Formats: sequence, structure tokens, C-alpha cells
Amino acid sequence: MFEKIASSRSAGRPAAVQRRGVERRRAILDAAEALLAEQGYGGATLKAISERTGIPTASVYHYFSDRHQVDAELLQRHVDALDALVAAALEGPGLRTLREATDATIDPILDHFRRHPSCVVLWFARGEALVALVRGFDACQAERLQHVLIARQLLRADTPQLALQLAWEVGNRLFEVAFRHSPTGDPATLDEARRLVTAYLETYAA
Repeated sequence: MFEKIASSRSAGRPAAVQRRGVERRRAILDAAEALLAEQGYGGATLKAISERTGIPTASVYHYFSDRHQVDAELLQRHVDALDALVAAALEGPGLRTLREATDATIDPILDHFRRHPSCVVLWFARGEALVALVRGFDACQAERLQHVLIARQLLRADTPQLALQLAWEVGNRLFEVAFRHSPTGDPATLDEARRLVTAYLETYAA
């Protein structure tokens, strides 16, 4: 009987340790997100994260090898959320024109950026891992946009993938300009982004 009790306790320990590890990783990422929003990129150091969470810096290194890994994992959370938001917007029934398609891609990203200043900080940072995540997201969304617009007969069937990649790249660059001018995205720059992307896509209109 005592052996069974001991065995049950031993089996429970790894689960508890694993749960604690998940909770600590989440706390570290949440603290990093808050610090990025409050103090910008320079304020979200591992030392500051340690102080915010109460987790010793040495323990932070147990979960993340360095600051860059924290940034990459946090940005990955935003990339996953944005992917779902854009997918839902493009699947909506109200996509009848190329301008509506442009708005359906810009609006959810803009709303997410405004609600999550930390995402803006990381999105336009220059770290290699962060740039790779943004480029991967852009390529995925350009491909999705091409399929959706051709399927809805808003673009010609022979519209090259490059055209959508360039349209997305231009939009991303203008987002950077808009958020450089204003923490919530300069409305005039964003309006021009909508006009520019729509006008370019219209050269491939069905």
C-alpha cells in the first residue's frame, strides 16, 4: 500500500513541475509584453522582467536562453493571433471589391497593433529572428490573399504571386511609417496605404 502511495506522489510531481514551468514562462512573456508597452525595447531587459515577475534572473535563463528568445516567442504569439484575425476577415461575406479586401487585411492588423503596443515594438525591430517571423507572416498572408481574391474573381486567375507579395510589402512599410509618426498609427499615412495598395491591385483586376 505504501509503495502505491509513494508511486502516486512521484507521478504527480512531474506534472506539478511542468505546470509551474508553463506558468513561469507565461509570466515572463506577460512581463516582457508589459515592459515593451510601457518603456519600449530598451526597458524589457531580463533583469527588468525578473524584477517584474519576482522570478530570479538565473531562473529566467532556465526558461529562455537570452533576451532574443523572449522577444521571438512573444512575437510568435502575436503572429499566431494576427494570422487568425486576417483569415477570419478574408473569409467574411462582405468582400465584394478590392478596396474591401484591402480594408479586410489592414483593419484587423491595425486594431491588434493599437491594442498591443508591444507587438508594434517587436514588429519593426531589427533582430534577425524577429525579421524572419515578420517575413514569414507576410509571405503566408500574400499567398492567402492571392487565393481568396482569385477565388472571388476580384483578381485575374493569372495574377502572379509576386504582385501580392509586393502589395503586402508596401503595406507593411507604410505601417512602419504610420507608427513611427504616431503610437496609434498616423491616420493620413494609413489612408494613403489603403489607396496605394488598392490602386496597385486594381491593375490586376478581373
